[in-house]
Amino acid sequence: MPLNLSPSVIITGGAGFIGSAVVRAWLSTLNYRVVCLDKLTYASSLRALAAALENPRFLLSAIDVSDALAVTTLLANTRPSAIVHLAAESHVDRSINGPAPFIQTNIVGTYTLLEAARSYWEALAGAEKAAFRFLYVSTDEVFGSLGDAGRFDEASAYAPNSPYSATKAAGDHLVRAWHHTYGLPVITSHCSNNYGPHQHPEKLIPRMISQALAGKPLPVYGDGLQVRDWLFVDDHVDALRCLLERGRIGERYCIGGGFECTNLELVRRLCDLLDELRPAAASYHHLIRFVDDRPGHDRRYAIDPRKIQAELGWHPQTHFETGLRKTVLWYLEHQDWLRGVTAAEQF
Repeated sequence: MPLNLSPSVIITGGAGFIGSAVVRAWLSTLNYRVVCLDKLTYASSLRALAAALENPRFLLSAIDVSDALAVTTLLANTRPSAIVHLAAESHVDRSINGPAPFIQTNIVGTYTLLEAARSYWEALAGAEKAAFRFLYVSTDEVFGSLGDAGRFDEASAYAPNSPYSATKAAGDHLVRAWHHTYGLPVITSHCSNNYGPHQHPEKLIPRMISQALAGKPLPVYGDGLQVRDWLFVDDHVDALRCLLERGRIGERYCIGGGFECTNLELVRRLCDLLDELRPAAASYHHLIRFVDDRPGHDRRYAIDPRKIQAELGWHPQTHFETGLRKTVLWYLEHQDWLRGVTAAEQF
């Protein structure tokens, strides 16, 4: 049954990298109200929502997803037909240095939201109740690390290796339990590494761009041969729309970009693009430095997206070369964005 998204959809973490991309895309292409629930932490960006803030169909609610009263009140006031749960502490290095905020937001916050959503949903009736969806956006990191072959799919066993991935896995299990115990109509997605404009410069791609433009070293963990599957953020946003509109209740879907490369190869590609687009006195490649590996660093992630492709017809539309060039160009045109955020210096 296609989802009726009227009158509104709540995007938790809607001022974050992926959340703000969802907000921008859905306000411009779909005719319903978008409510952003966001604690407005260091990783949030009102600049990424600048156009949305001028849109009468957009509401920003600066609350903590762990605040049960505030969340319950927001649901009662906005009467959403769907909740897309993206709010999370997400940086692995930060989770290693200080896991407490990850436990609070990713586990307690998810529990709090599930309980508020359950109470709200149980009070609905008829078509409104049938149409309601709770979409939980998880990560491929909950499955741990792959060897040289194979890809993660919906049947992969859980084996989280970092505090971040462990808290996301806990959220996965809570969402599953609230569906099987209470009947809450949930859908869970597992995405690979996202990239694109507006990403906080603590993440690999914008951090390397920022460091390179400043003439600073480009730190590569270990031997740099860790492999990641890269997904352009706009393709992820489109996949989430497909899941809300046509995904099967109670199911999990893996979303991948279909492009694997090592971290070292990625940094070298970025150096090549910067040498072409913003040449310096010497090639940016000379800035690459190998540093001590991250504790518990997963070796390889890769996603098998055949389920979402077969059931919903979703396919990534952005080739990695195209998406990476577009991303670098955006940061070159928005260097004030990089200069205005200094958290990347801590990692």
